[in-house]
Amino acid sequence: MEKILVTGANGQLGSELFVLSSNYPQYKWIFANRNQITLNDLNLLQIQLEELRPTIILNCGAYTAVDKAETEKELAEIVNHLAVEAIAKYSTKNKGKLIHISTDYVFDGTSSVALNEEALTNPINVYGASKRAGEIACLKEKPNSIILRTSWVYSKFGNNFVKTMQRLMQEKDSISVVNDQIGSPTYAADLAQAMIKIISSEKWAPGIYNYSNEGEISWYEFALDIKEVGEYNCKVEGIPSLAYPTPAKRPAFSLLDKSKIKRVYGIDVPNYKESLRKMLAQS
Repeated sequence: MEKILVTGANGQLGSELFVLSSNYPQYKWIFANRNQITLNDLNLLQIQLEELRPTIILNCGAYTAVDKAETEKELAEIVNHLAVEAIAKYSTKNKGKLIHISTDYVFDGTSSVALNEEALTNPINVYGASKRAGEIACLKEKPNSIILRTSWVYSKFGNNFVKTMQRLMQEKDSISVVNDQIGSPTYAADLAQAMIKIISSEKWAPGIYNYSNEGEISWYEFALDIKEVGEYNCKVEGIPSLAYPTPAKRPAFSLLDKSKIKRVYGIDVPNYKESLRKMLAQS
């Protein structure tokens, strides 16, 4: 029986994988929180991996505090780069399979067309740079790994844009949301399903793949959809990024082209609004 280790088990994606895992009893699932798989302590991490001996690793753990990363560069580097390198080395040594989760923040946001897997990377913040370094290390140490780049992840679990909007729209009469950052949201449950489809497929086709829901919108437009689907009365105004400065710069355009994952694995990618309705119906 294949033993699947899910790192970052308490995060949005790890939590959605846990929900789905009971439908796949052919695998032995290990959901590891940050104490069981310690991504910020590389020596301990190696010991923990050797003790757990997984045959498949779904690396969902990451340092994701984008703004905080600007002042915690070393920690972001350890978790998002060096820990990934260690996991990839372990996976190669033990002839296992590895799916590593990455991000649209590896791009600089200057494109005007949906970004495919070959698009030039050029991170503009510490978080993005640490994630890109992790991708490079992953492919170097384990050339037959699969990297899934995703964007704007949300779920009924954890902290995310949708839950923040839900709270603010109940607390306030009006809110302002940036209208000049373009991309597509990702419902973590959809991404989790795509990951399981890949590992249970007969085919293992290594490399980088993009996955987010279908649609091209701004955060402001996403907020309007949350308002509409959630039937909130709050007024939503669009503002430029300059009016809402953050420590870390964000890519202005990071829409991902999903044609490769659809072609290679036959994965169905739902429209973002359909997935938003699903998530809000559960929360």
